[in-house]
Amino acid sequence: MGKLVRDRIPEIIRSSGREPVTRILDDHEYAAALHAKLDEEAAELRAAVGAEVLEEAADVLEVLQAIAAQHGHTLQDVVNAASKKAHDRGGFRDRIWLA
Repeated sequence: MGKLVRDRIPEIIRSSGREPVTRILDDHEYAAALHAKLDEEAAELRAAVGAEVLEEAADVLEVLQAIAAQHGHTLQDVVNAASKKAHDRGGFRDRIWLA
């Protein structure tokens, strides 16, 4: 079973002397693979400590950008929507737990 990888991974594999087996996903497969990748990266972010947090957060952001792009949105669109939501409903800085 395979997984969605970053665009340059096959090139990196080739440079190590191996030959990757790849294929291009159709739209439906790509959408499912992006959501699976988001789950994978979120799990890695949850497990990260110290300096690893930044790298894992960057991976989550990359997947979010790809999901947004698949739906015709840019990262700036996502940032704008998040800002509007934070303005209207607040963020998570106050650590409020609703019981």
